[in-house]
Amino acid sequence: MNVKHVIWASIVSTTISCQSVKKEYASFDEYPVREGQLTEMEYSPVETKFSLWSPTAEEVRVLLFDSGEEGSAYQTFPMEMGKDGTWNLSVKEDLKGKFYTFNVKVNGKWLGDTPGIMAKAVGVNGKRAAVIDLRSTDPEGWESDVRPPLKNYADIIVYEMHHRDFSLDSISGIQNKGKFLALTEQGTTSSLGEKTGIDHLKELGVTHVHILPSYDYASVDETKLDRPQYNWGYDPQNYNVPDGSYSTDPYKPDVRIKEFKQMVQALHKAGIRVVLDVVYNHTFNTEESNFERTVPGYFYRQTEDGQLANGSGCGNETASDRAMMRKYMIESILYWINEYHIDGFRFDLMGIHDIETMNEIRAAVDQIDPSIFIYGEGWAASSPQLEEDKLAMKANVDKMPRIAAFSDEMRDALRGGWNDDTKGAFLVGDPGHEMSIKFGIVGAIEHPQVVSDSVNYSKKPWALQPTQMISYVSCHDDMCLADRLKATMPGASIEEWAALQKLAETFVFTSQGVPFIFAGDEVMRDKKGVHNSYNSPDSINTIDWKNKTAHKDVFEYVKSLIIMRKSHPAFRMGDADMVRSQLEFLPVDGENVVAFILKDNANGDSWKNTIVAFNSRTEPAKLAIPSGKYTVVCKDGKINLSGMGQVMGAEMTVPARSAMIIHQ
Repeated sequence: MNVKHVIWASIVSTTISCQSVKKEYASFDEYPVREGQLTEMEYSPVETKFSLWSPTAEEVRVLLFDSGEEGSAYQTFPMEMGKDGTWNLSVKEDLKGKFYTFNVKVNGKWLGDTPGIMAKAVGVNGKRAAVIDLRSTDPEGWESDVRPPLKNYADIIVYEMHHRDFSLDSISGIQNKGKFLALTEQGTTSSLGEKTGIDHLKELGVTHVHILPSYDYASVDETKLDRPQYNWGYDPQNYNVPDGSYSTDPYKPDVRIKEFKQMVQALHKAGIRVVLDVVYNHTFNTEESNFERTVPGYFYRQTEDGQLANGSGCGNETASDRAMMRKYMIESILYWINEYHIDGFRFDLMGIHDIETMNEIRAAVDQIDPSIFIYGEGWAASSPQLEEDKLAMKANVDKMPRIAAFSDEMRDALRGGWNDDTKGAFLVGDPGHEMSIKFGIVGAIEHPQVVSDSVNYSKKPWALQPTQMISYVSCHDDMCLADRLKATMPGASIEEWAALQKLAETFVFTSQGVPFIFAGDEVMRDKKGVHNSYNSPDSINTIDWKNKTAHKDVFEYVKSLIIMRKSHPAFRMGDADMVRSQLEFLPVDGENVVAFILKDNANGDSWKNTIVAFNSRTEPAKLAIPSGKYTVVCKDGKINLSGMGQVMGAEMTVPARSAMIIHQ
């Protein structure tokens, strides 16, 4: 850009700025909505175009840097106010490899540098955006990368993992420990000879890997990766860039992008889809956030007295119900799909978002691929600043077709409530949780045998279809299953804990909901009893791969549950009417026993009548069943789909603290 152009742009900018200062918006609803995409940087070798939506700004500048972290700007350009509150600038030179920030002036005050809200490449720690040619970040064969086939959401099996947890163990045999590339390494084994890494996932049989937040988050210092740092990553900084701490070089903007794509590509080749954990409900900080430094106040909800609303419990909550925040969320999701080939999204504290936004996201994603799975936490940390009937809470899932939510009903009925780690439930023999478990087995849908008044949290079914319910007993948040069993049964033996671990997972994988397993639960992973390990050291969070050898029977059991679920469509009907007609709960004598039958070759299954019975008593339980001859496929903590004996007559005996599955 020549000097004459700079001066002219400055004059135009000032003139338009003065006009915009006089423009006052009576409410956030009056803010203009930018047409087209929210792209803030478009690179070509002959020019780079910058744009920023900031309707209340008096002036906006673009600052150019040689470094992503150090030094001052070598050049500053004023932007020109265009339509829809969007500021524009074109720099007629090749800026590839340079870094940039925006600085916005509102009410006479410069708000400070920001990479923008839609930065797609950044320098170390994400403070400056990078001018980059995204096509140069595509790994070889990226254009032919395709997501593995998926016929029905009922076929999904989700595995939730954190990059460091999964690969950091010294005996994992993985070279790129704690990095995106860890999931590209094939043939890795532990020092004891067990498969690890991506080969472990293939051996287990999961269909989807849910990776904890992998966008650029603020709570790990990427300049000090030589010292141990840990965080789950629920601290959003730049929503549309992979985090640098999981790359091999956080200083080079292209490296994290390419390595993330290599990870997705490798998982796809292994037949596994990738779910991204997204945290649009709050940002790490507020005043210094990219949102607040671009359009102050707009992207966050406020209380009636003008304070920041805090439904996230993290200091702020975003305003998905405002037009540009909604547009932002939709575009961000579509960007991860189109640029990174992501196959699903888990929404953190989804209950903070509004129903309309979630439905619009679902509709926009469907335009690309309806098989992309969307689910989230159907709650908030505290009451959001929006009417309850507008929020994407669990109770409103029936207003969001084909969006799923976690079922804490069955989770807590099995292991105990989240607010008291020492108090158990069904698994430890505590009575009275059977109806809440049945609620989870049918997938949170209306069912004639589920009496809502007796369910722990929800007094009405909230799912339209069983695939709208995530079936789980353990996740990254709260105690993992092994720790919870130790806390609620402190005097038990390892064998007793293992038996109950198997029993719990049988509920998860025979539920009509979508099964979800926390990484390491299949090998009785523990976190030394830590409840909230979001920033605990690696010694707490890392999966100990020796467990796969020590608890091989648990691994083989879970693996067999997955094989059984995949092989027998009765366990994954995916249709509420079919579940109501073909899943029937059997009468039991007393408490701490739950049993059901899948009737009449349910969903076209080769097994005619399948009976699943759960017994958490310390003694065997007798159960009346329809008379006939049955083959036993699960008993005493073992599974053999070819059969392991038979049951004749009208009664079965379910061994203590275990599940039993028989079929005709």
